[in-house]
Amino acid sequence: MRIVPFLLAAATLAAQPAPQVRLPQYTHEVLANGAVLDLMPRKGVPLVSVLVLVKGGAESDPAELAGLSSLTAELLRRGTPTRTADRFSEELDFIGASFSARADTQSTTIATEFMSKDAERALDLLSDAVLHPTFPEEEAKKALSQRIEASKSSKDSPQPAASSYFQVFFFGPRHPYGRLASGDELSLKRIDRAAIAAQHARMYAGRNLIIVAAGDFDPAEMRAKLAKAFATAPAGNAYQWQKDQPPADSSGPRLLLVDKPDAVQTYFWIGNAGIRRTDPDRIPVWIVNTLFGGRFTSLLNQALRVDSGLTYGASSRAETNRLTGRIALFSYTRTDSTIQALDLALEVLKRLREKGISSEQLASAKAYLKGTFPSDRLETSDQLAGALGEIELYGLTRADIDDLFARIDAVSLEQANEVVRKHFGAGDLVFTLVGNAAKIRDGVKKYAPQVTEIPIATPGYQVK
Repeated sequence: MRIVPFLLAAATLAAQPAPQVRLPQYTHEVLANGAVLDLMPRKGVPLVSVLVLVKGGAESDPAELAGLSSLTAELLRRGTPTRTADRFSEELDFIGASFSARADTQSTTIATEFMSKDAERALDLLSDAVLHPTFPEEEAKKALSQRIEASKSSKDSPQPAASSYFQVFFFGPRHPYGRLASGDELSLKRIDRAAIAAQHARMYAGRNLIIVAAGDFDPAEMRAKLAKAFATAPAGNAYQWQKDQPPADSSGPRLLLVDKPDAVQTYFWIGNAGIRRTDPDRIPVWIVNTLFGGRFTSLLNQALRVDSGLTYGASSRAETNRLTGRIALFSYTRTDSTIQALDLALEVLKRLREKGISSEQLASAKAYLKGTFPSDRLETSDQLAGALGEIELYGLTRADIDDLFARIDAVSLEQANEVVRKHFGAGDLVFTLVGNAAKIRDGVKKYAPQVTEIPIATPGYQVK
């Protein structure tokens, strides 16, 4: 086991004009079966947070079985050789611990938090669920039925439905991000207990596991407990990450119009290809997106909400996943102001590209990010565990956080504006709108020569 020397917290030194962030000290070890074990002791609050990350996530789902990793995660606590689903919940409630499991694009995260005094019981529950689920047939059928009904009813809420449609339409069916991590009613119907058990056997292996503990514990004792619990996992085969690939092929702007005849508002997304988590442009993109649509006082929100009153909110997102993602803006407006809102959003994007940002805006965004990052990411034990898990998952180093503020400060106005030209509104734009097609169909044709229209009642989210 080797010690990684980190300083304890954000600190302001007399010789420095600005504070810097540092992760607390932690230890890093690789068990004999390939599982990574990181421990970050932190006194003060008698709580412990433990994360188990399984590499792969929705990316590892077979194309026709979208939602498999997510469903597998949900069923971990629904039965083991020694516990029924009810008994698991009762034991968890008895010690006042929390337990959650979810899959995102590149990993499955199982998280638990408990009082320090209950470590033995809590870790037994955690390892039992992660390593020994039995996936009872009745539990699997019940979870599948609930998810299928939830997928169908999800279209009753047009805002999240628009997000799902945009993701699927943007990336296309051959891209691992072109299917929903939660699956949809079509893909979920193809999943059965055998597929769930096979996914667990394939992915929940030592070479795919990252175990992180942060909180109030003795490092030697916690190391012994976790090593004993997870060293029994079979080494298995390490998941082979898929190669980076562009989104769906396009010969120009594309627009998806999802017809919801009873809609009184139009929900819209507009985006283009962006960056990945390890992209050298990540920090300047983060800064520019903060100004464009990443905070309440952003350019988008000022124009679409404050100045024009066309919406209650407008935002933008610059994804930083393992594979190249999207830089996209999103909002909603009354049906009769759809074209006005879309034109204004595009005008804000155009002004950003043509005029860039000012030195004052750059300084403001830098101060905002440095002011919010510590409390958003490094304040609690679960946040610290999450930050460390991310470092391990993406193959990063301590510098990703330890040098973060220095890298923010180093971004020049010239670099920021080069990123604007390179990533914001560059290339062919992809539009997704959910609304009353009869009232907006003719107006939105001007945005793209390729327009695809589907009824929202069409099963699933895939777009042919």
